[in-house]
Order: sequence, then C-alpha cells, then structure tokens
Amino acid sequence: MTVTDPEVRIGPGRVRGRPEDGVAVFRGIPFARPPVGELRFAAPRAPEPWDGVRDAGTFGPPAPQSGLGLPPIQPPPGADPGDWLTLSVWTPDPGAAGLPVMVWIHGGAYRAGSSSQPAYDGRRFAQSGVVLVTCNYRLGVEGFAQIEGAPANRGLLDQVAALRWVAENIGGFGGDPGNVTVFGESAGAGSIAALLAMRTGLFRRAITQSVPGTFFSPRLAADITAAIATEAGLPPSLASFAVAAPERLAAAADVVTTHMREHPRWGPVAYTDTPFSPVADGEILPRAPWRALLAGAARDVDLLAGHNRDEYRLFIELSGRRGKITAEDADAALRTFAHGPDGAARYRAAYPAADPEELYELVYSDWLFRMPSLHLAQAHAVAGGRTFLYELRYPAPADGEALGACHALDVPLVFGVPGAGIAQMLAGERPPASFTALGDLMRSEWVAFAASGAPGWTAYSAGRRLTRIYDDPASVDPYPEEASMHLWERHLFDVLDLAGG
Repeated sequence: MTVTDPEVRIGPGRVRGRPEDGVAVFRGIPFARPPVGELRFAAPRAPEPWDGVRDAGTFGPPAPQSGLGLPPIQPPPGADPGDWLTLSVWTPDPGAAGLPVMVWIHGGAYRAGSSSQPAYDGRRFAQSGVVLVTCNYRLGVEGFAQIEGAPANRGLLDQVAALRWVAENIGGFGGDPGNVTVFGESAGAGSIAALLAMRTGLFRRAITQSVPGTFFSPRLAADITAAIATEAGLPPSLASFAVAAPERLAAAADVVTTHMREHPRWGPVAYTDTPFSPVADGEILPRAPWRALLAGAARDVDLLAGHNRDEYRLFIELSGRRGKITAEDADAALRTFAHGPDGAARYRAAYPAADPEELYELVYSDWLFRMPSLHLAQAHAVAGGRTFLYELRYPAPADGEALGACHALDVPLVFGVPGAGIAQMLAGERPPASFTALGDLMRSEWVAFAASGAPGWTAYSAGRRLTRIYDDPASVDPYPEEASMHLWERHLFDVLDLAGG
C-alpha cells in the first residue's frame, strides 16, 4: 500500500496524518474537550467540531502528572497545554474495512504516563494488520482524587469517552467498531479491569497485563485527597481544587506519596507508591472487578490475562534496595500483605528456601500483581467467560538477567520497541535475538486474540489451569506459581478501605 498525506473524515471534521513505514499515523486527535476552566473535574464532553483539515502530525500534551522518580514527559512544541484528552491511530490502510481494532491504555500507577511515550509506538501492530489506538486520560488528582461534588473516576470516564470515539469514528481508519480489543499494562490493566466491571459495551475483548490489586473505597480515597489538600495548603473542596494550578496539586500528591507510611489508617496502601486507584463509588464503578466478574459482569467479553514472574523486583531495583532487604523488612511485608493471622508463617512454609529479599519480593508481587491477575482470570472463567492466562518468565536481558521477568518487561516485548525509556533499562542496548523473537510471538498472539478471540493455546479453566508460558522456548503448562496460588486461594480481592473501618 502507498500512503501519501492520508486524510480521514471523522465526526468533528477532517484530519490529516502521516505515512510512516508503510502505515498511516494520526496523532493528537481530540476525543473530548480540554478538561480546563469550567470543565475541570467534570465528566468529559464531546470535542468541538472544526472547519477545514486538522493536522494530526504531533501528539497532544500529556495530562498533568507526578514527577516523583519519573522522567518528565514534555508536551510537543506548539501543543495547547490544556488539550490533554487526545488519542492517536496507526492503521495499515485507512481505505480498508473491517480490520480488528486494539486500544492501548497506558500504565503509570494512575499518576503518570502518556500515550505519546516512545515505547507505545503502534506501527508494528499496524504492520500486523490491526488498527492500533493509544489514548491519554486524566491522572492523579485530576483523574482519580475523590472530591465531593465532582464525579469519581474521571480518568476512567475519559477512557470510556475514548472508546466511544472509537465506536463512532474508527471505521474511517479501516477498523471494525464491532471488533475492539482493549489492552493495557499495570494501571492500564487495572483500568481495563474496572471497565469490565462497568459493563460499557464498547469492546469485545480485553487483555490485562499485570493487574494491580488496589481499588479504593470512597472513604479511603477521600482521606487521601484530604491529605493532599493539606499538603497543598487548601481545603479539600471542589471550589479550591478547581482554581489551583494542576502542577501545585501534583506536587502535593508527590509529597504525600513519599510519606505514605505516616498514614497507618490507609492500611496496606500506605506501603505502596501511589495514593491513587479507581474508586468503587457504587455508581461509575459499582464494585471491585473480582466481585463483578464473579457475578458475570463481563461474561460476554473474551479475556486474556497474565502477569510477569518477578513483578516487584523492578521496584526494589528502582528504590536502590536490591541486596539491602533485611529480615525485619521481610517480616514487616509479610505482616502487611500475607492475608490471614498465620499468613507470614504460611509463606515461610511454602517457600522454605527463600531468603528475606525473596520473601519480600514474593509477597509484594503476589499482593500487588500476580494474584490479582490470576484471580481476575479465575473469576471470569468461573462465571462462564472465555478466558486465557499467561505468565512471562523470560528474564530481562539487561544487568545480567538479575532483574528477572520483572514488572513492565512485557511492554517492550509486545510493542517491539526495546530502546525507549525504561524499556531500554530492561532490554539493554542490543537485546538478544531471543528477546526479539519472543516479542514477535507475543505480539502475534495478541493480534490473533484481537482478530478472532483465539490466541493459539487452550482456554483457561479451573480444572486444568493451562497457562501460556512466555520463555525461551515458550510452552503451555499448568499454572506455574502453584505455591502462591494455594496461599491465596481463599482470599477475595476486594475494595480497600480505611484500616479498622
């Protein structure tokens, strides 16, 4: 196909993209009005129409966000600084019809990230025959703080607005609006778990890569918002937040994040690095995803869910604590996260050879990512949904493979962009051929799932628990983390509330 200055007509007007590597790319298309001024902290509104042809050659700016331990994401030159709610499209052929559509929701602990990050370049997906969409959404205080008088979960509402835009407009890019797959990693996967519980009806399939187990009650979320307001020197009200600079609120949230352990009433959340998560407010998000899926909320949506083997090792590395975890650290982590009065003892019995750092990593990995991902798949399968499970076991090539199959390693594998940001830290300057081959395999199976609902291995069931193991070589085996599975089999992941309440 030859692509020259591709143009597409959508609801609000015409957009002009760019031909790149045999695909057409349209960047920075608004799917909602800028959430500033009177629209700040409101539900998203449909974008204003425009006359003529809108240039779609550059990404929109990132939403206001955390700068804590993360490289700042700069807006492109000339971008409207308030035009946060944009999306981008990669398509193999705007003149085609009926191509499967995949919508990526980025991660970043619900407080950081952007669809413009180089690691999310969608051209390899488009070259594989799908229309790939990435979208921004409001983050941190703007998107997830619990503020009286404002709708909860504004970041999730932004994602719904982006999916509604896809339903109405993706046909102009060659995509099939009736065959949409949402996929995301970390907070992006948690967002998708929430979207499954919300019964939006806007997608047919879902891929969740490392679902976080943190969903907040309104009381917990409001208490955290009050702490952020105090740090910012503001009352915790909609009126005061609406006139405060976004950067002021983000900076206050970052300070609160560095002092989470000073708030024991927040329970296990106080031992994490984010004060934000989706809020089960009973309206926008009716309940925690695991309960919703058990009740059949997403039975008609095909689900591919999974996690990485060594999830939490990345955070130990980024905090500079690798090799420094003490027995006291492990004891505290086990007391905090291992459920049940004998949880710590049961962990030690299940992993008798584990040293303190291994125990620390295991219980954090299980509580935060591994078991929430497994339980989401189990809940979906038990309710009669078509479910597939995977685990990534291939170790990160960088640093002599010491990082293992850590959190976020799946992103450069699936997108095939190992030289971008944290992906380069994990994959190294020149990833081995086996890394590239495994990434090509994962992407091909993601695409097959999006196209037909069949990634190429047997569906998961509670009786057989067959799991796609991404390693060198790849295989299909019973779920490998059997010890942790049994430790958590009687636990129901649910909404996190204030401690003691």
